Amino acid sequence: MDTEPHASAEVPERESDLGDLPPMVRDSHLVAPPHPPSGRLPVATTAQYRDLYASSLADLGAYWAQVAADFEWMGGWPPSPALEGDLAEGFSFFPGARGNVSVNCVDRHARTTPDKVAIHWIGEDGERRAWTYAEFAEQTARFAQALVDLGVGKGDVVAVYLPNLLETFAVVHGCLRIGALYNIVFSGFSPAALADRVIDTGAKVVVTADETFRRGRAIALKATLDQVLGDLSSVEHVIVVRRSGNPAVPMVAPRDRYYDEIVAATAHGAAPVALEANDPGFIIYTSGTSAKPKGLVHSGLGFLTGAYHNVRYALDLGPDDVYWCTADCGWLTFPIFELIGATAHGATMIATEGALDFPAPDRLYAILAEYHVTKIFTAPTVLRMLARHGEELARRFDLSDLKLVALVGEPLDATTWTWVRDHVGDGRVEINNTYGQSETGSAWTSSLVGVTEAKPGSCGVALPGHAYAILDAEGAPVRPGEAGYLTITAPFPTLFRGIWHDPERYRTQYFTRFGSHRYDSADAAIEDGDGHVWVVGRVDDVINVAAHRLSTMEMESALLTTPGVAEAAVIGVADPVKGQVPEAFVTLSASASGTVSEEDLAERLGVC
Repeated sequence: MDTEPHASAEVPERESDLGDLPPMVRDSHLVAPPHPPSGRLPVATTAQYRDLYASSLADLGAYWAQVAADFEWMGGWPPSPALEGDLAEGFSFFPGARGNVSVNCVDRHARTTPDKVAIHWIGEDGERRAWTYAEFAEQTARFAQALVDLGVGKGDVVAVYLPNLLETFAVVHGCLRIGALYNIVFSGFSPAALADRVIDTGAKVVVTADETFRRGRAIALKATLDQVLGDLSSVEHVIVVRRSGNPAVPMVAPRDRYYDEIVAATAHGAAPVALEANDPGFIIYTSGTSAKPKGLVHSGLGFLTGAYHNVRYALDLGPDDVYWCTADCGWLTFPIFELIGATAHGATMIATEGALDFPAPDRLYAILAEYHVTKIFTAPTVLRMLARHGEELARRFDLSDLKLVALVGEPLDATTWTWVRDHVGDGRVEINNTYGQSETGSAWTSSLVGVTEAKPGSCGVALPGHAYAILDAEGAPVRPGEAGYLTITAPFPTLFRGIWHDPERYRTQYFTRFGSHRYDSADAAIEDGDGHVWVVGRVDDVINVAAHRLSTMEMESALLTTPGVAEAAVIGVADPVKGQVPEAFVTLSASASGTVSEEDLAERLGVC
């Protein structure tokens, strides 16, 4: 099994296919963390990180077992061996060990800090609710027992068609408590997209809400589900969370039951089921551009181990932090960085409903200030939205408690990075841009908070326990500064274990281009001379213009350096002469002078 990090690979001296180092990489620079190490991480310097990274790859099983030793196990611990198999043949972490995710995310904190607030929930309409860890534990156990009473057991699938609500946390952990697989379906999906996922999983139960609110409108989730229920032959029960309390929402007895009623009628909570470390925990779908969505299967306790590790290094949550992940629960960012990863650390979390800029553009700032949020995890698009509204909006609020802004989901340009540092953090906020995929189950490149330097625009460095290589089309390692295919060369606990009911597609899609021993991310990346990883887009996002291969991310970064440009997206379109040409979509900031011309922007792209 190839477990050598890309940075240490011997690569041939040859001319780069993409020319010189891209300006966004060449012009970037190391930025030291604005705060000293907290002392909670096992390393305090970049040199110590490098030593830890190298030692973690030398014995992956031992490294990950050391991480998982922080948890409560119900049998089979410590495992021997800690890792069996490899990417080519299939792998298992901690084989034979038994435990439960909900115990480690909920119960153990309810025992030690029962009165600590676990979740502050904020509705778009201004409603506020909160659960302590004691309340969180009781709701989880009771909902788990309600599922058992409905005939749900280990291996059954529960579809979770919910927005961000307190009850969403209890529903997910209730499933994990009894070994049922949960599948969160984004609450903004169409009836057809919802039906596709429920049919594919064969879910016995669907949990939804009567309604939710988005930009001042009531979104009828139960009614959306009702449109397709006739086609969902596997569904035996529908559980409805009262969000709006609208009495006109149709309920069909005995199939439809209200969440609050079945939890109240449950006499006791369910005991946690001891699950093997590699038992599946959930299914999450990724949308395909040319094929049906893929149901990625992640293990329960493996995902817990990796998400806990990811949050430790990328957020370094402490007992006094108030933490907010702005993602929707329908995207894997939320389970990694809040539902599972942050609860495993016993954090006090914020969960919000609705749009971050409604009913006013300052909603995000207002929440940060009101709840004294110390760390936030969001997307680059959100930061560009803030930049579009200008620095005056940020100055209206006391953001002195904010210490960290972490990001994932899309490329972050250096211009936005600098704007946030200068105008949101006043130079005191650490900005941590990370990278991961639904398939990886973690943002495995990142800064180590308070320890490693950042580079505006990069995705940081590989976290310990994660081996990778950047390859050319023939499978040879590329030189630093040269773009290539980003691959993973060894397993880690959050790496997905397959595609639901489609093992052939799993192998064909991810383990064909570079053989069965390398996972093909289909992302293009560059590693610079300091070991920072730059993900420049999907492989298909590197377009060929008159025999010149150009990264769409690089062109977007160039556009964003134009004064007055708030957002930019670039795609390749067919051209009879040049093969492809870039086409840019640009949004100007609120303070733009109006002097930005198409000619100026075209010059930035180099296509005049």
